Amino acid sequence: KATLRGKKMYDFISKLANIALPRTSDFKGIDEKSVDNFGNLTIGIKEHIVFPEVSPESVKRIFSFEATIVSSAKNKKEAIELFKLYGFPIK
Repeated sequence: KATLRGKKMYDFISKLANIALPRTSDFKGIDEKSVDNFGNLTIGIKEHIVFPEVSPESVKRIFSFEATIVSSAKNKKEAIELFKLYGFPIK
């Protein structure tokens, strides 16, 4: 578990939304069900090698992970709009 804040958080969100998710195989967008009623987005990533810093040739074992982005939105509708503004491809 890691908590990111400030510049590192915004860098991770930008990289996740604009680079890593589109590189995921068969990616068609994030389902609205991934946003809970409290305004948090939870995404499962099947392969960590979708991030550009990871060299697939140097990886011995591919692992998956889950990322939860906690927002200050008051409800699901506000959160979906906020995540769309951040660049997340929500269906």
